[in-house]
Formats: sequence, structure tokens, C-alpha cells
Amino acid sequence: MRVLIVAATAGEIESWIADAPRHQVTALVTGVGMVATATHVARALALDRDTYDLAINVGLCGAFDRTLSLGTVVHVVRDHLSELGVEDGPTFVPAAAAGLMPSGDFPYVDGCLTNTTHPTCDALDALPRVSGITVNTVHGDTRSIEAVAARCQPHVESMEGAAFLYACLVSGVPGIQVRAVSNYVERRNRAAWKIPEAVSALGRAATEILHQL
Repeated sequence: MRVLIVAATAGEIESWIADAPRHQVTALVTGVGMVATATHVARALALDRDTYDLAINVGLCGAFDRTLSLGTVVHVVRDHLSELGVEDGPTFVPAAAAGLMPSGDFPYVDGCLTNTTHPTCDALDALPRVSGITVNTVHGDTRSIEAVAARCQPHVESMEGAAFLYACLVSGVPGIQVRAVSNYVERRNRAAWKIPEAVSALGRAATEILHQL
């Protein structure tokens, strides 16, 4: 299987990518954020569509769900561009509800991006399946955290996931989003983050998935 590994930063893959089966893996570091991710992934899949059987987005995430311990690796199967919409006074109106797009317009299903075409293996099946949101601004204010949690009911958030999934769905290349929880979504508290532990757990899970596919 020919696999494109997508990460926002080199730090999320450099400690373990050398242990991946190199004959089938190409790494793409996109830069942080949904614009960079969408652009680079779409370009790679458009230029080399017949080259890849699968794309895997690996990275870190923040967790809304406190039952997910720091360092837990999750499989994001549903993602949501939670900032896509309009403000009407203090009320946020999602893009579909605002009439900007049909809620089921491809590749959306009910206003979200749902991954139903990915391959599977025991290592991937063992990961918690979660719903995510993708944001330009990481949440760090109690009011905005409570508002988005009530509106979207996410387990995790990232800055790239939905953009990656969108590019895969449009390109017709199966994709998998695997992330490790490095922190909880709360007022910014870097002292509580577990980035090295999350990267290590991510590497172990990703390597096992690659060997089983």
C-alpha cells in the first residue's frame, strides 16, 4: 500500500517516521492550519492521485472529553469546520443554517465531514472513535469553550483535521485521521501539556497501523 503521511509539523513525525515501512510511505509536512493543510494535501493528491492508496493525517489535538487521558491516541471519524458560518448578534449560525450551502452538499453530510471509506486494521480499530472540530483559533476562553462544546459536542479539536479530510474526500483518496491528546481544551496552560508523551504515543500507534495495513 502506498501511503501519504500528512503532518502539520516535522516534530509530530520525526521521532518515529524512520521506523515506518519506508518503501510505501511518503511524508508531507504542510505547516500549521487548515489553509496550509488543504492546499498542500490537495496539491499532492492532484499531482500524484494514482500514486497513493491512502493518506493518513497524524498529529496532536486538544480534548474536550476529559475521559480521554492525555497521551490517548484517537481515530477522528467525523470532523466539523466549527467556525464556518455567520454571527447574528451573540448567536452563531452555521453556514448551512444561514443558507450559504446545503447541509448535505458533497462532501458534507448534515453539515459535517464524515469518514466512512477508510481501510481498517486491528490497530486502528483499537483506537477510540471520536468527533472533532477544526479551528483557526485554538479555544482558550471559558465562554467560547462552553459555547462550541454545546453547539458541536466535539471530543477533540485540531487546526488541520477537517481540511485534510475535505481534500481526501474531494480527491477520492481514502484518508485516516489519527491524533494524540496533548492537552485539554481550557484556559491556556502549557505547564499541563504532555506533548512529548503524546508524540511518543502517536508514533507507536501510527507505526503499528502502517505495519498492519
